[in-house]
Amino acid sequence: MGTPTRLGGRSGVTSPTVGPRLRTIRKGGRIHRTTSVCVCHDPPSVESEEEALRDLVRAREDARLDRMRDRHRMSKFLLRHALRMPNKSWGVSRRSWLGSLSFEHAHQQQAFQTYLHALDLVDRRIEHLEAELDRAALEGPWCELVARLRCLRGIDPLTALGVLAEIGLDWNRFKTAEQFMSFVGLVPSERSSGEQRSQGSITKAGNTHVRRLLVEAAWHQRQRPEPRPEHPGRRDDLCDCGGLKALVAGDLRIFAIAARIAGRSTSSGGCGR
Repeated sequence: MGTPTRLGGRSGVTSPTVGPRLRTIRKGGRIHRTTSVCVCHDPPSVESEEEALRDLVRAREDARLDRMRDRHRMSKFLLRHALRMPNKSWGVSRRSWLGSLSFEHAHQQQAFQTYLHALDLVDRRIEHLEAELDRAALEGPWCELVARLRCLRGIDPLTALGVLAEIGLDWNRFKTAEQFMSFVGLVPSERSSGEQRSQGSITKAGNTHVRRLLVEAAWHQRQRPEPRPEHPGRRDDLCDCGGLKALVAGDLRIFAIAARIAGRSTSSGGCGR
């Protein structure tokens, strides 16, 4: 192997054989270079449906981030003019208050209308995307898994679809619940040497979106639940399981509950069946 040299030997460099091949064609005195590429089209499969669902879930996540940025811009604009918004959350009353504002200078009014229009647009985007996700939760090969995940408190169709879109439908690849917790970064980091064992904060490895969804679901465990007829089989005992009462209040307790929800999600998604 190798390329012949001018001295009669062979070099150790081999000519490349991987990549598209160029072919020179002369047409009308001009040189045209064409590339021969083989394009293969795979038949539609379940994986393509998962990819389509993942695109829809990530579009909704992008819209959520856009809304957060637009709200921050609006709040900072109002603070520059010594205006504080009523209530603690964004809702109908706050939107009505924003609609009643007016500014003295035309440029300031135009800037305010631009921020307000951006908020209205992103709210409409999220409404359309969430309506489509609600319809998707009742269709497709993931509807049974969505129903199982909804048995856990704090998980509704949006959260269930978000977890399934990022993890996939084959949950049997996680042999134990600890493997799934490690996969989403909800296990403590460890710096051990010899007989001394030292554990730190969670690793935060793996998919950030799934970890955020599980942590948000864990925040629903702060208060004791009330029985609801629409969720008769929902598990409401996660905050009392496995010595979680001994944990300190704060992020550690929330992350521990999120890890417990992740462990229960594996059994709901198919692990151990």
